[in-house]
Formats: sequence, structure tokens, C-alpha cells
Amino acid sequence: MEAKHLTHPTPKPDKGAGEWKFSDLIAEPHVRERWDRVRRYFFLRESTYDMTNRCNIRCEGCYYYEGEKQHAHEAGDPEKWRSLMKSEKARGITYVVLAGAEPSLVPELLAVCHEEMPLGAIATNGLKLIPGSIGYKIHISVWGNDETSRRVRGAKQMLQRQIENYRGDARAVFVYTFTPHNIAEADQVTRILAREGCKITFNVFSSPVGYTGALRHTESSLRQTRQAMLNLLQRYPETVLYSNYNAVAHTHHLGLHALFGCSYPRCNPSTDIGLGRSFRQYRTDLNWDRDAACCVPDTDCRDCRHYAAGSAVVTARLFRHACEPDVFASWLDYVDTYLAVWVTGYDKGVNLCQRWVAPPGHDLF
Repeated sequence: MEAKHLTHPTPKPDKGAGEWKFSDLIAEPHVRERWDRVRRYFFLRESTYDMTNRCNIRCEGCYYYEGEKQHAHEAGDPEKWRSLMKSEKARGITYVVLAGAEPSLVPELLAVCHEEMPLGAIATNGLKLIPGSIGYKIHISVWGNDETSRRVRGAKQMLQRQIENYRGDARAVFVYTFTPHNIAEADQVTRILAREGCKITFNVFSSPVGYTGALRHTESSLRQTRQAMLNLLQRYPETVLYSNYNAVAHTHHLGLHALFGCSYPRCNPSTDIGLGRSFRQYRTDLNWDRDAACCVPDTDCRDCRHYAAGSAVVTARLFRHACEPDVFASWLDYVDTYLAVWVTGYDKGVNLCQRWVAPPGHDLF
């Protein structure tokens, strides 16, 4: 489906917030259709896995090389990974995120995971092609144009090499991480990707614990980032996988935890339901630590605006957003974006809400 803008407006509410029944919120056919489409994926339950502690580049502000996880022994035996995947499936995990440090360096382990658990995503720098037989979504990290990548990541002609590897690959989504210093470069990068027929989504740099460097955002840089995101969404609707509400949620002066309450075990002591019960973040030695378990470990939780965190933290807040039509439509846009970015074969739909909507209980920005 083409990611064009919706032309028929969301009905103006005659009621106050809290007075809408759920049946009212899905009464419009286009909203009901979207709801029926996204709820088919509510069975997804994720955990994440560090596949190797090796990487072929070294980036400033890298999350993997913070904390103790980088020192874990590598379990390189494919059969040990197969056993882990089988046990994960048995406890109800249906989706895997394969990351840290650079998973493309261990394709034999990726293949075993895919054989046992067919739904998932791989976070990669994109410099080494992942075999096409591994059908996960592939998230290719982009931190600016080639000059910025050379300076911050130590790699030459990085975007060009990434495109050469993944041009025309339906698995691939380029993930542009906004820092205070690469905002103006996003248009150039998106224009290049659009020309090559690639897809892009957006991330916001979130500081690792203890990080005080120049990549940490300010309220001013967050405002500029938000405007850049919205400009690119309007300019390249066939290329950009995003929505207005994604931009609001990820560039708010408050982080995701303050806005929505993080569901991951590191911030969530409950083991009764949801991610607090099911999520684990496995290190390369196939062990995990509940006190550190998070989608991007060693992130400063107060500064967290990760796209990966929002994929669970915002999507889990259905009832909070089921309060009035535009808020609910914005949440559906967010979930639709999440599925297009993370699930192979899911195509981004038309964004339902064309205005900025404040996160429930908070100011707009």
C-alpha cells in the first residue's frame, strides 16, 4: 500500500476525553480496517540477543561497548544457539532481535536462529551482506552522510557501500539516527535512498549511561529534529516509514520512560504480565541479567528516545490512547509504522491522523 496521506478527516469529537466508547473509536471504516489489520500482530513477543562481541567499525557513543556485556564470552556453537531458540519458543517468544556487536559477522548463527524462529530483525551497520536466505528485517544504521560516517564511525563511503549491499532488498530498512549535528544531512541521505528505491525510518540518539559527549540532544536539537522528520515524511512519502505521532513521541522534551512508563525489566519490577515477564536480553554467552534487561542496554533511561524502545513502550499503551479519535488514530499510525519497520511482508499504510497529538497526560512537546 502506498504511504500517502489520508484525505478524509477524522471526525471532530462531540465528546470530551474519556467519554468515548471503543466502538465509537473504530466506527469509521478506515479506522476499523487499520485496527483489524494491526491487531493480528498482537501475538508478537520479543527478546533480544547479542550475537558476537566483535565489530568491523567502532562508532562514537556505541551502546554495545558500554557496560559489562562487551566482555561476555562468545558462544559460537550453532547448536547451542539452536537449543536456545527452541527453549525461547517454548516459553512463548515469537520474535527475535539479533544485535551486538555486529551480527553480520556470524551468518551461521543468524541462519540457525532463523530456522527455529522465523520472525525477527537484525541490527547491522550494513557493511557486510547478510545472506538472502535469512528472512528477517534488516535494520541498517545510518548516522549521517558519508563525511559524518567517516568522522564518527571511522568508515569511508559508508552509505554507498550499504546501498550496494541492500539496494532492492525488501528486508532492508535504513535507520537514520538523528544527533544534534546531522539534522541538516537527513534530507541529502533520504534523497539518495529515495532515488535508489530504499526505505528509511528514524531514530533519535539516546545517551549511554555516563555519556556527556556532543551527541546528547538538547531541547533545541529535538525541536529541529522533529521538524526535519515531518518535512521528510511529507517530501518522501514513498520512502519514509514514519508518522506524526512517531515524531512527537520521540522528540518530546521528556523521554519515553517519563511519557509512557518503560515496560522492559530494567525499569519494570513487575513479573506478572507483558515484557516484565517475558523479555530477556541475552549476552553472547547466552546468559541474561534481569536487572540490566532492556532493548538497548546501558542507555540512560531518562534520555531514552530509541526507536527500538518505542516499538514496545508506545505500542503497549493501547488503553491509554483509546480516549478520543485523533489520539487513537495517532496510536494506530504508530503501530502501523512499527510493524512496517519490524515485520517482513508488512507494508506501511496511509497515516490516519495528520495533526500533532500530545501523548496522553502530557503537553504536546
